[in-house]
Amino acid sequence: MVAFKQWLTKRYADVNPELLLGKAVGYTLNQWEKLIAYLESPYLTPDNNLNENAIRPWVTGRKNWLFYKSPDGARSACGIYSLIETAKLNGLVPSPYLTHVFEHTPLAASLADWEALLPWNVKC
Repeated sequence: MVAFKQWLTKRYADVNPELLLGKAVGYTLNQWEKLIAYLESPYLTPDNNLNENAIRPWVTGRKNWLFYKSPDGARSACGIYSLIETAKLNGLVPSPYLTHVFEHTPLAASLADWEALLPWNVKC
C-alpha cells in the first residue's frame, strides 16, 4: 500500500485533475485513510463481496416485495430475511434453525428465553 500511495502521489502531480484519471487519483488520495482502514483489523476486507453475496437472493426478489400489501408485512419479511442471513453467518442451516425458533417461540416467556433463540446461541 505504501508503494501504491507513492505511485498515486506521483501520478497526481503528472495528470490533469479535470480528467477522469486525475479525478480518480485525487479521490483515492482524499479517501486514503478510509481505504487502508481494513489493514488495521482482521475483521475487515478491502471489498464488500460477503455483504453483496448475502443480500443477492433478496435483491433478486425485490419486485415481489411490492406485493406485501402493508408496511407491517414488509417489516416482517425484513425480520425473517435478517434472521436467515444471521443464522447462515453463524454456521446454521436456515431451515432447521427456523424450525427450532418456531417450535420454541410459543414457550419464550422472558428476555433470556428470547435471547436463547438468537442464531449465535443455538446449536442446530
